[in-house]
Amino acid sequence: MHRSIRFPALILALLFQLTVLHAQPAADAYEQDHVELRALKDRLVEGINKGDIDAINADLHPNVVITWQDGQVCKGHESLRQFYANMMGRSKKTFQGYKVPPTADEKTILYSGGTAGVVYGKSVGRFFLAGQEIEVPNRWTATVVKENGKWSLASYHVSMNVLDNPLLNGIKKSSGVIAVIALIAGGLIGWLVGRRKPKAIGGPAL
Repeated sequence: MHRSIRFPALILALLFQLTVLHAQPAADAYEQDHVELRALKDRLVEGINKGDIDAINADLHPNVVITWQDGQVCKGHESLRQFYANMMGRSKKTFQGYKVPPTADEKTILYSGGTAGVVYGKSVGRFFLAGQEIEVPNRWTATVVKENGKWSLASYHVSMNVLDNPLLNGIKKSSGVIAVIALIAGGLIGWLVGRRKPKAIGGPAL
């Protein structure tokens, strides 16, 4: 009788231990890939901040496709090199660097047995636009691929809120100022015209 009581209790204890072990999260089989991807992102940000196009291209896939906030598209290393040359050739660079560097919302979502992935997040860039320096919050999405044991950036799309951004708000503010100035100027012109004495119309009286 005593043994029959202990045997079920032993089984229940074993089942409980198995349940606890099963509930523990398994180690991320791709943790090393995530480490390498974070290092890839850091190298790219460093290259962008330094304006080092060779360092940037070293971590880009040969067929990389990049879509910028203004709708320009770069495909391949040479296209990106030309884009940077045009930007750097201006009297003042449009892109002034990051206030907040690209930061992922979560780990890269990996596909195809850990050879491709998609990651997304946010950044805040500093730009020189319309004669002033502004900070623009961005959202971005990137695709990464692993070939010959090395991760590289295959595509990158960055955009800003077209309905609410510092540039648009500045235009709205400027439009308001212009409207006020036009209203004041119109009133002033009307007042001046009203003060002018009307000239006599017609010939001399008979």
